[in-house]
Amino acid sequence: MKTKLFALLAAGTLTATFAVAAEKGDAAAGKEVFAQCAVCHNADSTTPKVGPGLKGLFKKAKLANGQKVTDAAVMKIINEGAGDGKMPPYADMISEKERADVLAYLKTL
Repeated sequence: MKTKLFALLAAGTLTATFAVAAEKGDAAAGKEVFAQCAVCHNADSTTPKVGPGLKGLFKKAKLANGQKVTDAAVMKIINEGAGDGKMPPYADMISEKERADVLAYLKTL
């Protein structure tokens, strides 16, 4: 029982953390940071490059990995990379603010 409660609290805290990060993001700054991502991702179409095209990402029902499109799910991919090994984790490559900015920018596509 305590384990389930702890897991629920932890999940809620993580979700709240990602939501706060998304609210603080600056889409204009995120567009500049996205230049790094544009090597592998199209921002203006859904046509894939190395990774999927990201136009309309937050209008889609599911991500390429089958998960529902949410701030937390997208941020997890940014932070940890794609499970297929094609996208590296960016948690240590760009700052938390830059990741929040990219998330805000992705919402404008």
